[in-house]
Amino acid sequence: MKQETKDRIRKFTEDRDWDKFHSPANLAKSISIEANELLECFQWDEENFDINEVKEELADVLTYCQNLLDKLNLDEDEIINAKMDQNEAKYPVSKSKGKSDKYTKLK
Repeated sequence: MKQETKDRIRKFTEDRDWDKFHSPANLAKSISIEANELLECFQWDEENFDINEVKEELADVLTYCQNLLDKLNLDEDEIINAKMDQNEAKYPVSKSKGKSDKYTKLK
């Protein structure tokens, strides 16, 4: 995410004095709630969905994720790359290419 976007999210929260409501647990709940609203966009039809509704819900998820990153003083690149290292080890291309099996079931 661009720095100016992160700063805009932070200013939005600060201007409204909402940080006091942004405990890690509340932010995690909000991410889950918004992710479910995103899923609702595809509830009855996985092919004919409203892309504008998807964008709005996805933006809500990402905004709350940024708030949680800030609250926990985490760097998104650092945690994503650490997780990608784990995923690459669990899902080697030679065993997982073209498969959707969980890593414990890969042969």
